[in-house]
Amino acid sequence: MASSLISEIQNGNIKTLARAISMVENESEGFDLLLQSLPPKSKTPIIGITGPPGAGKSTLVDGLIKQLSKNNKRIAVLCVDPSSPFNFGALLGDRIRMSEWYTHPNIFIRSLATRGALGGLHPKIIEITELLQSAAFDYIIVETVGVGQSEVEIAGLADVTVVVVVPEGGDEVQTMKAGLMEIADIFVINKADRPNADLFVKNLHLMLAPTFHSHSEPIAIIKTVASEGKGVDELAAKIDEVLSKHLHNDHRFWLLTERAFQLIEKKRMKDVDKEKLRTRIEGLCKDDKGFNLYKFVEEYR
Repeated sequence: MASSLISEIQNGNIKTLARAISMVENESEGFDLLLQSLPPKSKTPIIGITGPPGAGKSTLVDGLIKQLSKNNKRIAVLCVDPSSPFNFGALLGDRIRMSEWYTHPNIFIRSLATRGALGGLHPKIIEITELLQSAAFDYIIVETVGVGQSEVEIAGLADVTVVVVVPEGGDEVQTMKAGLMEIADIFVINKADRPNADLFVKNLHLMLAPTFHSHSEPIAIIKTVASEGKGVDELAAKIDEVLSKHLHNDHRFWLLTERAFQLIEKKRMKDVDKEKLRTRIEGLCKDDKGFNLYKFVEEYR
């Protein structure tokens, strides 16, 4: 079954792809065999779009879809939304701004919930992007929640990371420590028709100067007015330019290592029931011999 699903996905069956993503999200029966059947990683580039809430990331992604989908290119978009506190589904759901693309044969859009993940990404984002990479897409765009500096894990996932800010975001940028400042391959100043945009760009250049040593060349800063489509063509061209250099992404090894650790930890802990642990600990604590936490833990090594 797993191999047939992969074959359908590789042949561009969008319904099968959507069903496979749901299998992985919900850990449905057979999801692990599906992942183990994935072919070697393809060359499909991943574009990460991140930045603080309200910066206009969704509008910018909408414009990028229009630019990148020219010449019959196929694009997959993952919009990682905050989780609903009631059902852990995506709170924002399908983005209204991207509604014109939902029936487009070359565009696949999926909203994912963070489900409590602290890094602004879905806990199974690696697995889902690898599913997408096995499909026949030319680009994969991942738009993150925008929760701040903890979102640096997008740098491990994406081949090019675009950080979106607005002219009024001076204080926000000031509080961005090395993490978010250093992951950017491209900075976008969106809503650049607002006052003081040029001054903000100048100050951002000064702030980025200390980070030049961690990049092979200065980080590009591009002004856009995404709601009017201004500057989005320049951004798309810069993304292709960065991707064409095939720079090595050392951050990805750390992300894969962290995910491997989590999966190994989960597998080793699958036979440990927390409620049974509590019952045992309660009994031992009431015993006259007393309870030593560290001796108790040794039993599970």
